[in-house]
Amino acid sequence: MNAWRAFLTASTAVTAKLNHELEAGAGISMHEYEILVRLSEAEEHTLRMSALAENVSHSRSRLTHTVGRLEKAGYVERTACTMDKRGVNCHLTAEGEDFLRTAAPIHLDGVRRHVIDHLDREQLSELTVLLHSLVEPGDVEI
Repeated sequence: MNAWRAFLTASTAVTAKLNHELEAGAGISMHEYEILVRLSEAEEHTLRMSALAENVSHSRSRLTHTVGRLEKAGYVERTACTMDKRGVNCHLTAEGEDFLRTAAPIHLDGVRRHVIDHLDREQLSELTVLLHSLVEPGDVEI
């Protein structure tokens, strides 16, 4: 149980720090940032909402609200899927790409300061192996 508690405490603390820094520095939450990153990595910067929901760390209903905020800001746009009229696509706009270029250094600097700088190369390698051993086939890769 000590390992579980340490993992949970570290994960919660680092996530809270990263979220706070993104909100203070870019006016965006970790959830919003995660969506923008997923879209930036997708082919043509577009994913169906259902695919996006499978690849982010929050619920479908929360995703809909979060995408709505990003859409209001002009960072994404939702359009009907041409292949399946029932589906909805989410696309990262040029404004969203520009914004992501501003937000990414804030996030990456935080990851470096709160995680990378606390571990040596061997510890980082061991941590990576250990954490990957907890992921099962079919689990969402974040």
